[in-house]
Amino acid sequence: MRGIRFLGDRRSEIIDYPDDEPGPGYVLLKMRSSGMCGSDLHRYRVPFSDEELAKNPIRPGHEPCGEVAMIGPDVTGLKIGDRIMQHHYDGCRNCDFCNTGWQQLCRWPGRAVHCSGRHGGHGDYMLAHASTCLPLPDELTYEVGAYLACGASTAFHGLKKLQLSGLDTIAIFGAGPVGLAGVMFAEAMGARVIAVDISGERLEMAKAAGAWEVVDNSDGSAVEQIIDLTYGEGADATLEAIGIHATRLAAVQSTRVFGRCCFVGEGGDFHVLPSPDIIHRHLTLVGSWTFSTHGLIEAARFTARRQVPLETLITDRISLEDAPAAYEKFEAGAPGKFVINWN
Repeated sequence: MRGIRFLGDRRSEIIDYPDDEPGPGYVLLKMRSSGMCGSDLHRYRVPFSDEELAKNPIRPGHEPCGEVAMIGPDVTGLKIGDRIMQHHYDGCRNCDFCNTGWQQLCRWPGRAVHCSGRHGGHGDYMLAHASTCLPLPDELTYEVGAYLACGASTAFHGLKKLQLSGLDTIAIFGAGPVGLAGVMFAEAMGARVIAVDISGERLEMAKAAGAWEVVDNSDGSAVEQIIDLTYGEGADATLEAIGIHATRLAAVQSTRVFGRCCFVGEGGDFHVLPSPDIIHRHLTLVGSWTFSTHGLIEAARFTARRQVPLETLITDRISLEDAPAAYEKFEAGAPGKFVINWN
């Protein structure tokens, strides 16, 4: 079975992995599409020691979408050929978090993520526990299912926490794959969207995706521009999808009094003056980390029923053999969503 291997220092290669067979409770998925996500770049960029390189590699890819190719013992509710989005976390399957579909919050020391502790979707096949395999709506393609398996649904559930309506103007910081999906979902929820980025290409994509206005933050003036666009009040809601201090602070400071702000961008740090920036402005500040299994189904059904055209945000469709070169392009900041596809 062929799959990608990260070598550290922005290097990767395609290698042969051992073939897998599903044990009790597991299925073997034939990959049809596997998305590249910004959080993959953490492992892609870091240097690996000789000792780490000598270990059996863990295949990356935490946005898997495919079909059931083989079923292990004790699996019910799935059959060969089923179209599947895979929720890339696996926990103890017994605690309250696991029982409600939030395996990523499980406190079991053996909790794993497909792409780090378990093999991910950047290979021809992938083992997955049946409880993490969720139905892909017939209306959606495999590559849209892959997009939903992490990035797009992360945006959807951040927006849900903001309780958007047609009364709202929302500023979305970051027009990468998560932010662009957020533009489409927020527009479908009825809100008026201001997209913020420093890349002209990404801002053009955001405008095409449905943004009412775009803000070029190259000079750090996003707060002032958003306040000007909202008649001096600030946005009703903001979503930060980058994960650095400057844009987090700008998201907070460009939200109106009694407004709502949500952070979904991972990493980095954040320093704020609580009284002027949060307390005295009655700001509601929340975080949102991915979604539950039920949340993935909800985002997929919303996409299908509202006909949200996420496929138009996919700019690069790559074969597995071309994935190392695609990761170089993706890491360099190319706009749009990248997916590895299998015919």
